[in-house]
Amino acid sequence: MSSFAPSSAMVGREAEIGLVRRLFEGAAEGVPVGVLVDGEAGIGKSRLLREFATEVSTRADVHVGWCLDLGAARTAYGPLTAILRSIVGHLGAERVREAVGVGAEALGMLLPELVDEPADRARTSPDRLRDAIATLIETAAEAAPQVLVIEDLHWADESTLALLSFLLRTLARGRVLLLLSCRSDDVRRGDAVSRFIVEATRSRLIERVTLPRLDGDAVRALAEQLTGRSVSDGALARMQERAEGVPFFVEEIADCTTGPLPDGLRDVLLTRFDRLGDDAQRVVQVASGAERPLSHPLLSTLAGLPEDRLDEAIREAARGGILVIDSDLYRFRHALLREAVHDDLLPGERSRLHRAYAEALEAQRDGTDGVDTASLAHHWHLAQDEPRALIASIDAMRDAKGRFAFAAAARFGELALEIWPSVPDAATVAGLSHVDLLQTLGSVLRNAGDGERALAVISSALDEIDPETVAPRLHARLLRDKAQYLANLGRPGAIPLTEQALDLAARVGDDALHATVLNQLASRYMVAGRLHDALRVADEAERIASRAGDRDQMSIAANVHGVSLAHLGDITGGITEFDRARDLARSSNADLRYRVNYSDALTLLGRYGEAVLIAEEGLALARSLGVGRSSGSIMMQNMSVALFERGEIERVDEMMSRDHRQGALRVFRMYSSMTRVRALAWRGRSTEAADMLREWRPAFVETGQTERQIWYDLITMTVAVAESAGDLRGALAEIVVMLDDDGPVLLHQRRLLLQAAAIIAELRAEGDDTAAVSERVADAWAAQPAQLLADSWSPIVEALLSPSDPALQRAIDVAEGDDVPVVFRVITRLERARLLLRTGDRTAAGTLLAEAATIARTLGHARLTTTVTTFAHAAGLSLDPVRGDSAATASAPDPDALTARERQVLDLLAEGLSNRQIGEQLFISVKTVSVHVSAVLRKLGVSTRTEAAIAAGARLPAQVNSRPGVIR
Repeated sequence: MSSFAPSSAMVGREAEIGLVRRLFEGAAEGVPVGVLVDGEAGIGKSRLLREFATEVSTRADVHVGWCLDLGAARTAYGPLTAILRSIVGHLGAERVREAVGVGAEALGMLLPELVDEPADRARTSPDRLRDAIATLIETAAEAAPQVLVIEDLHWADESTLALLSFLLRTLARGRVLLLLSCRSDDVRRGDAVSRFIVEATRSRLIERVTLPRLDGDAVRALAEQLTGRSVSDGALARMQERAEGVPFFVEEIADCTTGPLPDGLRDVLLTRFDRLGDDAQRVVQVASGAERPLSHPLLSTLAGLPEDRLDEAIREAARGGILVIDSDLYRFRHALLREAVHDDLLPGERSRLHRAYAEALEAQRDGTDGVDTASLAHHWHLAQDEPRALIASIDAMRDAKGRFAFAAAARFGELALEIWPSVPDAATVAGLSHVDLLQTLGSVLRNAGDGERALAVISSALDEIDPETVAPRLHARLLRDKAQYLANLGRPGAIPLTEQALDLAARVGDDALHATVLNQLASRYMVAGRLHDALRVADEAERIASRAGDRDQMSIAANVHGVSLAHLGDITGGITEFDRARDLARSSNADLRYRVNYSDALTLLGRYGEAVLIAEEGLALARSLGVGRSSGSIMMQNMSVALFERGEIERVDEMMSRDHRQGALRVFRMYSSMTRVRALAWRGRSTEAADMLREWRPAFVETGQTERQIWYDLITMTVAVAESAGDLRGALAEIVVMLDDDGPVLLHQRRLLLQAAAIIAELRAEGDDTAAVSERVADAWAAQPAQLLADSWSPIVEALLSPSDPALQRAIDVAEGDDVPVVFRVITRLERARLLLRTGDRTAAGTLLAEAATIARTLGHARLTTTVTTFAHAAGLSLDPVRGDSAATASAPDPDALTARERQVLDLLAEGLSNRQIGEQLFISVKTVSVHVSAVLRKLGVSTRTEAAIAAGARLPAQVNSRPGVIR
């Protein structure tokens, strides 16, 4: 009998399992954590995870999923499906459906038992699926701590990796420990798993626990435990030389100590196999072809042995330490054993074995063995049956695409492309043309985030067709797709291709296709700044969409109208069109698109409160649709820009830290990067801001050629970074470059001109001759349409360019409004203080500087704080270095010193909300809420939340809150 003792105690891993225990205790307190246990093959990763899982099984629900070795093409969401099914088993289907709400249908794509009929892909979305999974995990964590174990991450498919990345970012609360194991020597530099680990580590989303090789003492302890006798120094030296401290190899070598050691490790691994009888060897060889644990019926079918001989063969393989029985399934004790046995087969034996698997799986497709199209593609491919492998690969691509596992779908699509040339009459065998396969694969790749490969594939499809003979509908769609992929990459050429597609679509007689292409062209014109062309094409799109009865396309056309009219200065007309876009929208996509564009337009107009409200409504809608963490993050990006201008920098930082769309299109990542750069500059972290700008500049330059907003965003970032570093002349020079450009003028110019006025005032105070540039900025401001001049920004621009005491006092008053960037509360006070000092009124100047310093400090704006403090010191006016107030200011509790965010926290405190509820309302962490609550108590001079609520009721004016039934 084998000396293998699976019940032997684990040795040499006290420190590592101790760290995992400590991390679990933190997770059990409600702080989710991800842990990666990695190391070379046989180092003991799975053993450590099993030991830990057994240890905590009385305190937590433990769910285990395995990534499967399917070669280059892997099962979509492989380990996650098993974990989710286990969670549903703990909670019950009814509780799950209640918790995930509208997300149940999306979740049904992975767990069909949750829905009464197959999930309809058209009624759900990838975002809803991701949100439903996160909600399910959080719901389970309310009942008990959740330990989610994913084994063999090195075999994970990209869709699983993307979802893991999403969960690590989005699970901000809940008793969840995500425990991953990975064979480090199977991770290739630059592959998807490597990129996931690098990014998750860099972003501090996971803790890494790397298992080292065992030292001599640990090897001796393990060997003596396995053999039941002492090990001599000589035997230990030979064992160390061969096993090199790898526990699994120590186990195998210890099993051979009664005879001479085999020459190589492969031979060591096969020693157990060689001692088996013929039937047991047959069973083990058959099992080596499986990528997952085997059920008894499937193993029986494949082994072809009588039941009594099969049972005895399985017992022998289990006693020999090769197979283990796990629940009702058979699996290898270690993946290295399976690989050694499988690799020892002859090529013909392997091919026949995989054919037998494929045929058995197809025969049991309706059985209970969890067969999927990915497994069939894998086995037919290894069976070298290329026609069947082609069919199975295309089926697997469609199946993965249908479950929004686009990365996995892309793998199978690429496999089908690879096989295609080897299959005679492949189009007939596959049931689709090569061009159809390329078009589908291009769409899949685009959705998987591989824009470069999507563009290459769709370009190949266009190269294959003959424009003279191909169906106009197919040609139009290919051109439309290529245009979209170019736009997603921020590359030039999208407009000409869309124009070609439109010419073809107009001849097809399909109003739905025609309206879609028209709207796509109108949108491209809009972002390029060709606003009149955008209006013209959107008119036609709405007319065709109306004829087709497609209200969503009518909504999109009205949306384009709204954006274009606003940029042209027709604010009234633009808002009317946005209202129509809202009323026409029928699908969630059209409604969310309206809210994204409208909130952006309101922000550009300085109507920050309205912009935040529209974005918050959009976020609430996204949540109700089950996509709050995914699609909702686009709305959060728009909201963050408006909040940034309102000075709510902490809230902006919090939102940016919760950006869950890491795989989003490059253009979207560029928008969020612009906000990050500005936030870093605001904080005075100019070096980091400059580094990030340098990283993204090439992308902004390229995309800025075709998207005017991106062109303006690059100027905005460059100005912010230059100002943060103290280079005001360089910042102003960037704005002059903008004025010299003869391209389309968008609303973005207004904010830059407003900033130019502030920079000019600062440079004028330093003694620069700013007359010429001041005149240019004034002329550019005056050239705006009349509706844009009748707002709160004009008095500020005029006062900063041509300062006088009355003008600056009016500018200060105007800057207090919610529709002016909050930094101008500091800038206007500082400029008037300069003027007052020149006229000799030092007292009034000191008061203004104290106010400016307080505001700048409260905002956390590093450069403005330094500028005000430096000027005050140079003028001989002393400011309190801590509070920023003048020296005469008393230090008594001051309710009016509350920041805007602290007032929001106080309002919610008065309603009796907990810190967690306040955090959910304001999209900030519980820790941040706690900091704000402490500040509120200190500033109000009270010691309890109740006293703060009473104080709030005593001093706040009564007004209707946005939540029904609440009066303030």
